Amino acid sequence: QVQLVESGGGLVQAGGSLRLSCAASGSISSINAMGWYRQAPGQRELVARIIFGGGTNYADSVKGRATISRDNAKNTVYLQMNSLKPEDTAVYYCKAETFRGGYWGQGTQVTVSS
Repeated sequence: QVQLVESGGGLVQAGGSLRLSCAASGSISSINAMGWYRQAPGQRELVARIIFGGGTNYADSVKGRATISRDNAKNTVYLQMNSLKPEDTAVYYCKAETFRGGYWGQGTQVTVSS
């Protein structure tokens, strides 16, 4: 199993930045990708994803404003978001993908005020 703990959410003004962190523990070696998703009222959507063998994916809505990165030594994945907009307001969830399935963190609230 994989356990995920997110941090870094909060209230930020439009145009501001924040960095979300997702620390993984447990069966780290089973993880082949990690991603950040968000959920406002409605469906949960992919924000960014990093594949451990190489490669990243971004939602069109955050391209150019978001960067996903990974610190192997800390078993942590980060999501740096800049030029935040009110429509970025959501609960942000971290997900670890393994051969046995996906694991989710508890989520962290991001609120962008206009």
